[in-house]
Amino acid sequence: MLVLSRRVGERLLIGDDVVITVIEVRSDGVRLGIEAPREIRVHRAEVLEAVRRSNVEAVGADEATEAALRRLVIPAADTGSEPPAAPPATEGATPGAPAPAPGPAAAARRPTPRPPGSASGGA
Repeated sequence: MLVLSRRVGERLLIGDDVVITVIEVRSDGVRLGIEAPREIRVHRAEVLEAVRRSNVEAVGADEATEAALRRLVIPAADTGSEPPAAPPATEGATPGAPAPAPGPAAAARRPTPRPPGSASGGA
């Protein structure tokens, strides 16, 4: 790490296109001005760390969320419960247009049709 002493108005050059200028010195900190091309990102480290922590927390799932997701994934025949409600219409669907074909998971839950006259308890 390079450690420098600078006074108000003095500048520090990084490469050919980044200039850091000391704007003000206070008892509780220093104000810096940073000039850099738009394609160079300039971020405060504590803000990036807070965003990183927030992202990690958002990814974690509690037990209730995990249970709800499992109910959506596991077929109703395996759990003995009712099948989930039909998903809402997709955005941008044309009114009156035929619905898209159900995926393999929906086909697995669909009862198998029986031929007429089979022993299914019918008349």
